[in-house]
This record gives sequence, C-alpha cells and structure tokens, in this order.
Amino acid sequence: MKESLEALSTKEYLDNNKDRFLQELMDLLRIPSVSADPAFKGDVLRAAEWMKEKFEAAGADNVEVCETAGYPVIYADKIIDPSLPTVLVYGHYDVQPSDPDELWDSPAFEPVIKNDRIYARGSSDDKGQMYMHVKAFEAMLATDSLPCNIKFCIEGEEEVGSDNLETFIRANKERLAADMVLISDTSMLSNENPSITVGLKGLSYVEVEVTGPNRDLHSGTYGGGVANPINTLCQMIASLKDDKNRITIPGFYDKVVELTQAERAEMAKAPFSEEHFAKELDVEEVAGEDGFTTLERLGIRPTLDVNGIWGGYTGEGSKTVLPSKAYAKISMRLVPNQDYREITELFTNHFKSIAPKSVKVEVRPHHGGMPAVTPTDSVAFQAATAAFEEAWGKKPIPTRDGGSIPIVSLFEDVLGLQALLMGFGLDQDAIHSPNESYGLFNYYKGIETISLFYKHYASMKK
Repeated sequence: MKESLEALSTKEYLDNNKDRFLQELMDLLRIPSVSADPAFKGDVLRAAEWMKEKFEAAGADNVEVCETAGYPVIYADKIIDPSLPTVLVYGHYDVQPSDPDELWDSPAFEPVIKNDRIYARGSSDDKGQMYMHVKAFEAMLATDSLPCNIKFCIEGEEEVGSDNLETFIRANKERLAADMVLISDTSMLSNENPSITVGLKGLSYVEVEVTGPNRDLHSGTYGGGVANPINTLCQMIASLKDDKNRITIPGFYDKVVELTQAERAEMAKAPFSEEHFAKELDVEEVAGEDGFTTLERLGIRPTLDVNGIWGGYTGEGSKTVLPSKAYAKISMRLVPNQDYREITELFTNHFKSIAPKSVKVEVRPHHGGMPAVTPTDSVAFQAATAAFEEAWGKKPIPTRDGGSIPIVSLFEDVLGLQALLMGFGLDQDAIHSPNESYGLFNYYKGIETISLFYKHYASMKK
C-alpha cells in the first residue's frame, strides 16, 4: 500500500519501498513483450495494460492505452500547475527477441538476481530504465515533492522502428506539449564515472536477398558450374569495406561531420581503457576504421555491420545442397548530417551494382532514424548535472553513444522539444544479447537521480 506521509522525504520513501519496486519490475520482465514477433502479440498488449495499471496506482491522471495501427502507446500525466515547467517522459515497454535462447544461463523471461544484477530480457533495455521514471514519479507524488508537471509517452514498437509513433505524436501535438523530453534508454561510462549521452547515431537497417538458380541444387552435380548465392553474398558483403575498414559505398561519407582536433581531444579525456574493453569482450585486439580511436569509432564515426546471414541447409548433420537463395540483415549506424533515407538509397544502388549477372539481388529497407546531438548548455543538461553531482558525488561526463533512438529527432521536428538522454545502463548489461542484465544499484540510484533532476530543473527554470 502506497505511503502518503508528507513528512517523509523522497529518498526515505524510496528506501522504504525498494523491495516492492524491485518485485514490480520483476513482474514486468516476466511478460515477453517482443514486438518483432507476431507470436508475442498478446504479451505485448498485456504489457501495455500492466503499465496502465501501474500508472494509475502511482497516482497519474488521464491514463490511457492509446491504439495505433500497431502496438499501443501508453499516455499518462500529472498537471499540478499549468504555470510550472512540464517534462515529457519517453520510454518503451517492448523488448528484443531472446534468441538464441540456448545461450542464456537462465530463461530470458524468468528474471533472476545474481551478484546484485537482474538477469532478464529487457532488464536494461528498456523496462528497467523506463520503470525508474514511474517509481520516481510515485515517490515524488507520495511525498508531496513533485515540483513540476509530468507527461508520459511509453510506446510498444521502439525495437521495430517506432513505425506508428510519428502518427501518434502528430495527432497529439497539443496533448504532448512540454518544455523538454526526458529519456533513459542509454548507458553511462561506469558507476565510478557517470556520464550523460549528448549524441546518438542514426540508423539504416536493410535486408538483402541474393537469388541464383531457380531451386536448390545438388552441390556435386552443379557445384562449380552455377553461382552459389551464399558465396556471392559473402563476396559482396566483404567488398563493402576496404583494407582500412572504410565503407566503400560511393557518397557514404559525403555529409559526415568531421570533428575538430580540439573536439577529439575533449573526447579523449573520458576515462577509457582499450585493454579492459578488449578483455571484457574476450578479444585479443580491437578493430575498426583506421585513424580513429575506439571511443571515436563508437561515438562519432559511421559504421556498417552484418547482423545476420543465412541460406542453404543449417540443420543437424549434412546436406550437400547448392542453395537457391541467401540472405543477410545489415545495419548502418549514422552520424550527424547523414540522412538514413539517403544512405538507404545509396546502399541499395551500390549493392545492386556490384552483383554479378549470375545472381539477382533484392534490397528491402526495414526501418531507420536520424542521428541526434543534444545541447550541453540547456537548463535540462545543467539540472541533470546537478542531480548526478548530488546523487553520485561526481560531475557527469558528456559522451556520444553508438546506439540509435530515432524518436529523439522526431520529438524535435514535430514538437520542437530537445531531449535529455539521462541513461543509467552499463556496457556489461549486454542489451540485445543473451544474459542481458541490469544492476540493482543502477535501478535504485537511477530512481533517486531522476527525482533530484526534477527538483533542480524546476528550480533552474524559474
């Protein structure tokens, strides 16, 4: 039962309700809300209804599961005084698929706690981080310490490109009007060196299909006389980068913003051990574009990676088949000034142009989003800095992230709002991978820091 003692501080309320806050998150993590797989449609909708109930229990007003052409958006708000600043909180309740399940140490949707970490799909991305905002809101409301207005926009399609969010935002511009957007869907350098993300990469995601003969063939009878689509696809993919790991697509780098030496020197001040980075990943050496450090490759340089490749026979045992088709999924992470639509077109034209006549090629764009850079001189950034200093005892370091949150540019374009990316994840969280986890310390400290952000933001906006 929720406490409502005004004399209780927000921090005391958080401490008194830690166990309940954790159990609620565990319950949410048990719902396999995988938006990419239609087999989980019922679970995604169940997660939306679960969130609605928790918003109502926390004390939010106007709570609604808003239908879209895809999965619903949950809206909720608390307007305590229209003259006060308003913060729009964005997050998502959908998660990545758990495949390959055999590589999980425990079932992906049966959360367990080991070494002070919650292991489950979505624990960090983004259920754990999103739910911190619900609990911070509850704590502030219960202790009569909410200093400004809050609106929530929690969607169920972020992991598949947020296809219907733009339509929802455009149709609800007045409803979503605010002074800023607050998002926790990014990571920090470490718990010892907290950071705030000030830049995100854009994304162009495509699937390619290479077709050779009109049917699968016997590799002995036809091998050597007909193009093998898998071999051909591998050769085509290999040609997309040169020996310096630069992407070979004509025009790919034309609009890339090159940082100055001074800006690169500022980036280099962030605490980062390349040796530790390699050791954590169990690789002997790092790799990437020549002429740039690992931090620069991750944060300010565009990339191209194969996310999946398949074709032919992949079952147990052997089958001597020359396949008719081969497939690959390819993602390109983009930097400021690169438009994902232009890059997708450049990729499509180039990939088709390098295909030999012995095969046919089809490129199917999946989803994409624009890069984003957020200001460090805003009231929101200064308030977040003050909140980290109070909660963590350290000033956060501004960093650029290699991930993509396409809706950041969407909020700016449609609502005119700049986003603050105040994430609490760590690299060791292994998001999108087997054994994803989220630290209990980060979960609780995140709730505390978010509460402090509102205090400082409301004070600084006066």
